[in-house]
Amino acid sequence: MADRMRESTLGGLYALGAYLLWGTLPLYFLLLVPSGGWEIVAWRIALSLVFCLVLLAVTRTWRRFGAILRQPRLLGWTALAGALIYVNWQVYVLATLSGHVVEASLGYFINPLVTVILGVVVLRERLRATRWVAIGIATAAVIVIVIGYGAFPWIAVTLAMSFGLYGLVKKRIGPAVDAVSGLTLESAWLLPVALVQLGVVAATSGLTLFTAGAGHAALLLLAGVVTATPLLLFASGARRVPLTVIGMLQFITPVMQFVIGVWLLGEPMPVERWIGFALVWVALVVLTVDSVRAARRGRLAAVAASDLA
Repeated sequence: MADRMRESTLGGLYALGAYLLWGTLPLYFLLLVPSGGWEIVAWRIALSLVFCLVLLAVTRTWRRFGAILRQPRLLGWTALAGALIYVNWQVYVLATLSGHVVEASLGYFINPLVTVILGVVVLRERLRATRWVAIGIATAAVIVIVIGYGAFPWIAVTLAMSFGLYGLVKKRIGPAVDAVSGLTLESAWLLPVALVQLGVVAATSGLTLFTAGAGHAALLLLAGVVTATPLLLFASGARRVPLTVIGMLQFITPVMQFVIGVWLLGEPMPVERWIGFALVWVALVVLTVDSVRAARRGRLAAVAASDLA
């Protein structure tokens, strides 16, 4: 019992660390200026691959990695995961550097709702009435933002869909691919894309690595560590704590991004945006309360079944 409590606490701390690190990413990317979004993501991919290869060597898990390489189905899933996370990374970095941190945070606020919708459409899951209510409120929020703000929130929707589909692919892969091996393969699939992007940037505006001072170079060279660390922390935490805990902790990241965008960077928040965000937050409260109640009923049913046995 004590070991299980310790593992659960450790898992919660791992997940908390992941979401806190993800929440500060806008500030990190802004520190990389004058590097552009295409160069940053290219270095992020290449250096993540280097970092993961080092981790494989340090942890001596080459045999496990090699076993995955001999399974075409898993390789196909990791390639798809790599494509989805690439879209997510590229859109997020470009949004941050172009002054759309608030809209990016909206994407991660609605991501849990997108995950629920994907569960219905792809996995044929049946939803309780309260979850349909949450989806309806979130849909109304997007409509309010579109009508009031005069533009469809493409950044938010793209981020939510790409990360939601990425999570779905990772769920399909399951424990067959560990966190380090998975990120290694995803980065390896994307390496040709990164090299092309670096080549195009070098031929046009020019690469900024080692041209903007030692501090800038050090920060840019840390892109792999900054990318991989929260992903690995999240993977370690998700194995140790219930999904409901992960579900509640995941709101830390968009809240931090929202605060950074509004109060630190001074991005505009007209009334219609406040209304839209308020509706999203109401939807998330409904979804969270429903998830907690469902988890509690599940635990009580399990206890009753064990008592009868």
